[in-house]
Amino acid sequence: MKKVVSISLGARDQDFEFVAPFMGQRISVQRLGTDGSTTRAVKLLKHWEKQASVIGLGVAKDSYNVGSRRYVEKDSARMTSVVKRIPVTTGGRLNDILQEWALRHVQIKLGNYFNNARVLFFSGLTNYKLAMCMAEYSQNLQFADPLLQLGVPKLLTSLSALELYAGGAHYVSDWVLPAVMSSAPVKEWTHFVLRKAMQKATVIVAPVHELDDFSVEELAGKTIITSSVNEERVAQFKAKGVNMVIDGSPMMFKHVLGPNILDAMIIAATGKDPQDLLEDDYLEIITDLQLEPRIIYPDGFRRVNRFAFVIHPLSQEYFKVVKPIELLSQVSPPLFMNSLEKVMAYAPPFVYSRVTGIKSPTGVEAEGWLISVGGTPKEIMAHSPEFTYRRLLAAADVAKRLGAQIMGLGAFTKVVGDAGLTVAKRAPLPITTGNSYSASGALWAAHDALLRLRLLSAPKKGEKVQFKAMVVGATGAIGSVCARLLATFAEELYLVSPETAKLLSLKDSILKETPDASLFLAARADKDIAGMDMIVTATSGAGKKVLDIMKVKPGCVITDVARPLDLPPEEVAKRPDVLVVESGDNLLPADVEQQNIGLPKNGAYASLAETIVLALEGRFENYTVGRAIEWEKVREIYRLGLKHGMRLAAISGVNGVFSDADIERVRELALAARARSERPARKAGPAKRGVTPRKRAATALKKT
Repeated sequence: MKKVVSISLGARDQDFEFVAPFMGQRISVQRLGTDGSTTRAVKLLKHWEKQASVIGLGVAKDSYNVGSRRYVEKDSARMTSVVKRIPVTTGGRLNDILQEWALRHVQIKLGNYFNNARVLFFSGLTNYKLAMCMAEYSQNLQFADPLLQLGVPKLLTSLSALELYAGGAHYVSDWVLPAVMSSAPVKEWTHFVLRKAMQKATVIVAPVHELDDFSVEELAGKTIITSSVNEERVAQFKAKGVNMVIDGSPMMFKHVLGPNILDAMIIAATGKDPQDLLEDDYLEIITDLQLEPRIIYPDGFRRVNRFAFVIHPLSQEYFKVVKPIELLSQVSPPLFMNSLEKVMAYAPPFVYSRVTGIKSPTGVEAEGWLISVGGTPKEIMAHSPEFTYRRLLAAADVAKRLGAQIMGLGAFTKVVGDAGLTVAKRAPLPITTGNSYSASGALWAAHDALLRLRLLSAPKKGEKVQFKAMVVGATGAIGSVCARLLATFAEELYLVSPETAKLLSLKDSILKETPDASLFLAARADKDIAGMDMIVTATSGAGKKVLDIMKVKPGCVITDVARPLDLPPEEVAKRPDVLVVESGDNLLPADVEQQNIGLPKNGAYASLAETIVLALEGRFENYTVGRAIEWEKVREIYRLGLKHGMRLAAISGVNGVFSDADIERVRELALAARARSERPARKAGPAKRGVTPRKRAATALKKT
């Protein structure tokens, strides 16, 4: 029977011993800790050299590669050189394989888990291969090597910086006196800087024993990538609020076997010298043993994805919430606010609010940041698209540094120029405008508004709502999507567009998807507009008049999904008996904490809701960008929203959210208008002598 002894600088209370069959051999394994004493480790190495078959050394790697250079870890190499008679291994090569495999395993199994994660490596030098792997998913990397090796309060922030540091660190480290590094002031300062870096990170890569000195303040909510985590360590991580532990070390024979132990067992079983073991050997052994990385949730499954969303002030009134500006605006002439509005358009982006508390029924959570750019719609439209692109890209840089995995564009920022295409191409993280969810959300809100007005008969179970709908601009990107959605539940659907051939093609396409749809085609809206219960305007008219609101049926619900709006506020004001819906706001799942953005508690604009849904789903990709909205994405985001607990929260018009009282007022006015229109017309009496029809019309206008 072969004897494997692991001598570790870790704690002695973690020691264990077992005998088990392994790769056709019967092997005795014993782990011996030294509580950090290298002197005791050297004594044990000399003692067990005479009795063991192979020794595993639980210390840092004896050597490692950074870039094209190879470095030798002096302390590890010195201890390894003590043993002359038998093989000794730190398991460094095997550890690199297992850790990188664990990282890639999690990225695939959990889907984009490490995308733009803020990752802190206690040592980039000894984890260079793992850092190279992580860099494929995130550039938000920090390395604490200068801090922990030299006491320099500086973290490296890129692989290239790490490689430069590696080129000179070994020379500089010889100048640093051990007494200086172990002095109380230096240790306290080092610990303080490291704690701050840990608090900002989402993923921490460190030896498990080096995390013992840190508390819930540094570790709560973190993902830990480490090695050799046993049940006692898991319990400690649970108490400190750790979300997830990723460990490449396998659980075998009821014990967690660190890379040095497993490598020593492989050497003992194969009889090979450590230098003779090739990558192919490790691949074959790992496959035959059916090893698999461990994903540990100390307190049950928890995954938190991250998003950012760009907002901006919609008018000068939004500046007045700031106290000094509020006071000045009361005593200053309009010139002050006009000048401030122009200046704020050039202001750099800033974090307006952090958003927390979002939790899907699936168990996945999301947190994010609302990032504000300073331009009002007036200023955004007054500048070239490139002006706004630069501010959005600056916001994207902020979002990336915060660790966001996707960023949404809100309000006017999503309609400038090419509607997000340029920003998506140049931004360092995925972009969505939210227009897919805006389209489905607006129709969702309009459908709800129809029911709340109570002007239609409630549908029987399994039947369509008995109403007529019209889509103006039906052949456009948003219009065609709205038409497809309405065809599934409207009794009759009227499609309006001057593009005759496209209209015929759209009809064929809709009937293929919804064979029982009742469709009518027209080049102009005027022909059938008076009979509609719902009208969707989705043109690219850019402010041109697309329909005469005075001809609309009282109680009609008009959904304006065009940006800029097809119906400006002054047009809407002409018909208080008509409900004009601009958007449908969503109710986010769980108890959301964020600064006020003009919505009810837990509310979110449809474009923000799309960003959050994509974050919850782990879909970190450019989703809705450009003006061509894909019908499949509209359907998909609607289904994903329901999956993650999104509900309709509020119905908004050009002047904000409609209250129940607002909708009831529209209903009363509509009923009164319909009643007037149904009265029989009174016969006109004989005209008074000397009063012409023209004079009567002039008198009526004056009274009006």
